[in-house]
Amino acid sequence: MKLATFFGVGLSPKAPGTIGTLATIPLVLFLSWAGVYIYMAAVILLLPVGIAACEVYQNEKGNHDPKEIVIDEVFGFLITMVWLPMTWQAILIGFAVFRVLDITKPLFIGYLDKKVQGGLGVMMDDLAAGIIASLIMQTIYTQTNWLGSQVLV
Repeated sequence: MKLATFFGVGLSPKAPGTIGTLATIPLVLFLSWAGVYIYMAAVILLLPVGIAACEVYQNEKGNHDPKEIVIDEVFGFLITMVWLPMTWQAILIGFAVFRVLDITKPLFIGYLDKKVQGGLGVMMDDLAAGIIASLIMQTIYTQTNWLGSQVLV
C-alpha cells in the first residue's frame, strides 16, 4: 500500500500526480549516479512490483486508479529521464513533457487508461507517456543544446 502512494506522497490533497513526479526527482538523480545498468534494472523491476502494488491498493479502495496512486507517475518519469544528462534543464523539460502527456493522455495513452483494467491499467498509460516523453527528450538531447548538453553525432 505504501509503494502505491510512493510512501505517502500520493496522499497530497492537491495535484498528487504532479507531487509524485516531483518526488521522483531525487530517485532519478540517485539512479543516474548509480549508473545506467542499475537505473534500467530499477525501471524493469518497478513494472511488476508497481502493477502488484496498484492492484492491491485498488482492491482495498474498490475503484480504478484512485488519485493517490502515484507509483505510476514515478515509473513514467523514470522512463522519461533515462539516458539523459542530469542537468536542471533536462529535469525541468522532462518533467513538463511527461506531465503534459500524463494529464492530456493524447494518442493511445487515453485508450490504455480507459480500457486496460487493474494494476496493469494503472501503470500502462504512464508507461506509454514515459516512452513518448523519452523519445521527445532524446530528440531534444541529440538535436539541440536545450538540456545544457548535447550528444555530437
